[in-house]
Amino acid sequence: MKMNNERILLVSRPKGTPAMSDFRYEEAAVPELKGDQVLVKTIYLSVDPYMRGRMNDTKSYVPPFELNEVISGGIVGQVVQSLSSDLAEGDFVIGNLPWQKYNVVNDISVRKLDSNIAPLSANLGVLGMTGLTAYFGLLDIGKPQEGETVVVSGAAGAVGTIVGQIAKIKGARVVGIAGSEEKTAYLKNELGFDEVINYKTDNVFEALKAACPGGVDVYFDNVGGEISDAVLRLLNHGARIPVCGQIALYNLEKMDVGPRIQSQLLINSALMKGFIVSDYAAHFEEGAMELAKWLMEGKLSYKENIVEGFENTIDAFLGLFKGENTGKQLVKVAEPENV
Repeated sequence: MKMNNERILLVSRPKGTPAMSDFRYEEAAVPELKGDQVLVKTIYLSVDPYMRGRMNDTKSYVPPFELNEVISGGIVGQVVQSLSSDLAEGDFVIGNLPWQKYNVVNDISVRKLDSNIAPLSANLGVLGMTGLTAYFGLLDIGKPQEGETVVVSGAAGAVGTIVGQIAKIKGARVVGIAGSEEKTAYLKNELGFDEVINYKTDNVFEALKAACPGGVDVYFDNVGGEISDAVLRLLNHGARIPVCGQIALYNLEKMDVGPRIQSQLLINSALMKGFIVSDYAAHFEEGAMELAKWLMEGKLSYKENIVEGFENTIDAFLGLFKGENTGKQLVKVAEPENV
């Protein structure tokens, strides 16, 4: 029986902040299975800031999205038809897949999930690329030591919330930067951040000086821009700066011109290093096991902002740039089936 699919295409390169007109929803037929393929029904899909960079036709660490092609990203789904000897109907899987309600894929392009460890959605957040990004960026580059001060920008985002908690597990003092009273309260009261700065209402540099009287040892940079300029003025000798994201700059139409930071790095013998989570692919299993252990021990908690309905996917994506989410931004496309 032929099935109809719904999918989302990129139809124009955004200029500045993306608009709904840059995307198109369309219907298409679901192809028949062959070989070792499975039909995966999308349950959750992930919307992430890095996707904005892939919408530009520029060189980056991943190829740009092609125009008039389906956008792809992290998806948790359920196998509803199978020709595979490794995956059965009813199995839950994760993979980087097109934004569609259904995907026909080879079984080796997805990974089976154990739905008993944590809720399915957690595999796109704290136990997925989000958690691994925080884990490796902070521990391999930041190397926080007990008693040091760690500053996290974009602290209420999916990565930032995990970074702050891991830093606390390692005995560091944690200062977060976020953009609303609700977010600052969550970070301080529920996640245990020592100090939190609201960049929309506080003078960031003055607030940082008060929050970091001993300077900054580790700065986990998720945003770039003027917020990062303020943090870098307070670096200690030997400071480490993992550069994870630059969300403040993604929608700029012209090259950003800010303070030149080389002198700060030089006089403080500081290390600034950009990274992509795929750099650590060989160690994903180790990181995932440690994150799952902390989660089960109650040392890690997480928050999700779940938008209901495939038709609201682009709204959910655009919401990332308006600061609408606390924690991981997800779209729930469908309910799992009982098999």
